Amino acid sequence: MRGGRPLILYDVLYAPEIRRNLVSVIVLLQCGFVMNFCGTSVNLFLEQTYYGCGYVSDGFIVLDIDYVSNSNIYRACFSLVTSSIDSNVDVNIWHARLGHIGQQRMNRLAKEGLLGHLENVNLPMCENCLAGKMARKPFGKGIRAEFPLQLIHSDICGPMNVRSRHGGVYFITFIDDYTRFGYVYLISHKSEALECFKKYINLVENQLDKKIKMLRTDRGREYLSDQFKQLCDEKGIDRQLTIPYTPQQNGVAERRNRTLLEMVRSMMAQANLPITFWGDALLTATYILNRVPSKSVSSTPYELWTNRKPDLYNLRPWGCGAYVHDLHHQHGKLGPRGKKSIFIRYSEHSKGYVFIGEHSSGSITEFESRDATFMENDFPTKGEITQSLSLYEIQDQEDSTLMNRLVHVSEQMPIVSHPSGSKTKDVESVSTESQIRRSNRGNIPKRHFPIENEVYMIAPQDEDEPKNIQEALTCPAKEKWKIAMEEEMESMRSNNVWELVDLPEGRKAIGNKWVLKIKRKTDGSIERYKARLVAKGYTQQEGIDYEETFSPVVRFASIRLILAIVANLDLELHQMDVKIAFLNGELEEEIYMEQPIGFIVEGQEHKVCRLLRSIYGLKQSSRQWYIRFHQAIISYDFVMIDEDHCVYVKRSNSKFVILSLYVDDILLAGNNEEYLITIKRWLSSNFEMKDMGEAAYILGVKIKRDRSKKMLALSQEPYIKKILERFHMQDCKPIDTPITKDQGLNQRMCPKTPHEREQMAKVPYTSLCWKPHVCNDVYKTDICFVVGMVSRYQANPGQTHWRAVKRILRYLKGTIDYSLCYQGNNLHLVGYTDADWGGDLDERKSTSGYVSS
Repeated sequence: MRGGRPLILYDVLYAPEIRRNLVSVIVLLQCGFVMNFCGTSVNLFLEQTYYGCGYVSDGFIVLDIDYVSNSNIYRACFSLVTSSIDSNVDVNIWHARLGHIGQQRMNRLAKEGLLGHLENVNLPMCENCLAGKMARKPFGKGIRAEFPLQLIHSDICGPMNVRSRHGGVYFITFIDDYTRFGYVYLISHKSEALECFKKYINLVENQLDKKIKMLRTDRGREYLSDQFKQLCDEKGIDRQLTIPYTPQQNGVAERRNRTLLEMVRSMMAQANLPITFWGDALLTATYILNRVPSKSVSSTPYELWTNRKPDLYNLRPWGCGAYVHDLHHQHGKLGPRGKKSIFIRYSEHSKGYVFIGEHSSGSITEFESRDATFMENDFPTKGEITQSLSLYEIQDQEDSTLMNRLVHVSEQMPIVSHPSGSKTKDVESVSTESQIRRSNRGNIPKRHFPIENEVYMIAPQDEDEPKNIQEALTCPAKEKWKIAMEEEMESMRSNNVWELVDLPEGRKAIGNKWVLKIKRKTDGSIERYKARLVAKGYTQQEGIDYEETFSPVVRFASIRLILAIVANLDLELHQMDVKIAFLNGELEEEIYMEQPIGFIVEGQEHKVCRLLRSIYGLKQSSRQWYIRFHQAIISYDFVMIDEDHCVYVKRSNSKFVILSLYVDDILLAGNNEEYLITIKRWLSSNFEMKDMGEAAYILGVKIKRDRSKKMLALSQEPYIKKILERFHMQDCKPIDTPITKDQGLNQRMCPKTPHEREQMAKVPYTSLCWKPHVCNDVYKTDICFVVGMVSRYQANPGQTHWRAVKRILRYLKGTIDYSLCYQGNNLHLVGYTDADWGGDLDERKSTSGYVSS
């Protein structure tokens, strides 16, 4: 209140969006207040004490509250309060003048006589200081549990950037507070947390003959579901939930997740197994942590949990080699009795180990055994598998959008070499032309590519493109490839990309290679030969040669939306290509590269290139180019769209232009051609550009327009023709449906005998499954379901699966002239969704789908 005395109100509601304080007149009267009305004025009293006055406005009483009294006692008290307030006025002013410094520092100034008559500073509470200096209260040590199962900590970590070979993307941990003994479960979706908790309850309560008293978790929706609450209520388990954005309150689980991931990364670095084995490494790390000392308990978690000391003599280095006794004697009486395998984890339900090794059929299998001799200094996959991906946690998001960012890694099984006397064959030695190819490269997320400079949508590969410079210089078009490489080197020189220097001591120069591409016209004919010098970015060292690498690219969904707007508003649609886009990026690190193959300067062979600009192949090249382009485009008054950081809009009165960037491809849409041309001139003045005119072919998609009908269509006819030719099905019989109504695929159709597997190994099933994915992601939504279905069986496809894949190609042949059409009717977004009922014949799961138009 104005006089410094508060008017205390009870039973109030806090509504920050209401800009006025509302007080019930009836409640004031019930509390003893008296209101005297005189016309439109009103006075407020309490026990003959005057609190303030007000007036009637728009049916409300507006109070101007002040604390005033007519009594002599009050006047005397009020004079003392006023004098105190007057002295504090100076303090407040000094406090404001000094930038709201603390009371202790103001006292030092007062003692030195620098604050006038003030001698002892006693600052009242300052709301401005509270607003500007408010800090979080320190987190003290929590109260520890006094017996096992009194308090359980749980948390979910993930999604990880790579799906484990068990199918897990997340893992959930349960840690007993008293013993610090933990359990870990690999899960594919957060919704599986409930089933894991049920399994955990049944297991530990039966083992210890005790009941779980309390569960501490964060406020993730998986822990707050009605089913989870019901389970806790039925079991009598009390809940402790962390305050939002306060993970410190669940520090035990958070720290355990971090420790586990650190162990997993270290173990995988030593063993060099494929990254899909991170789930096995995680279970192994959990087994170890339960058996080693912890700072939080007096002994080991295992000893407190079981009342027995742990036996550490059975521990072995994860990923090491071992010879396992072959109980089946598959190679006869004179054959070897041991087969070389790789240790991947400890058995969960038996006293033994889990290995992977070669089966008699030639396939890599997982098996358990206790009869093994370990070679603890031998890691069979060391140097065999190039680990191109690192394991990290993706920023949490909904499961429905997880697949947009998840890096898919086809499981590359390690090669287990056998002694020369063994008759078993190396499964990886089969010709890549006659077997199912398993690539160790992952699909980079649609919008960001933090690992490599690859992008999600790629233009269709042509089979005639040379794979290296040796092929280019011996093929019939060698002269054209020579000219293309000379042009690339000239652009390097003109842009001052590097300078030749001696390699500093202690530094390593990265390599380079030539990437040779054939650019084609809309009809598929050759437009030009393009050679690009690319650095071998996979040899860069993090922290030395690069720091951050992520860079966004426009989503094709955004491109489709822009094209729908173009059709509806009959906009101009143009396309531009940025020449040598990555050379525009400025490097922040000092990087050295070997001289380009075929262009080593005579007499300076010992020197290396000190890069002054980013070039293709460097891990940070795409990021540096995007930063350079983003800064330039923003300075020209373009506004970035929050939903897609590669879509920009520029307005000038009624004129506007929409710009989308896909690495070095620019799509421009505008309602005024002159305004559009002005922007294209500005782009050409800032970057070396190629004006492609009206857009007709972008990212492998053909664009057809009929502006008189406000119609725009997308087609991939040239690409579909290449698919059909690639698999010799250009003359196949076309059909009108990608799948029959009663067609159902399941694992029972997979090969069961070595002969069946050998026959299917000659079929390019995986390659053929992947090819239609490009059409599916662009515009062929009618094959979305069936492509996903046949892709489930890439690991072990059968003849029925193969016929289903070929049916997709026959359908593409029959619909090759179909297009995705946008008509200028309206821009109303309509969504359709449906689901089957247990359509998955293997796991009886339902499949849902949706389409928006």
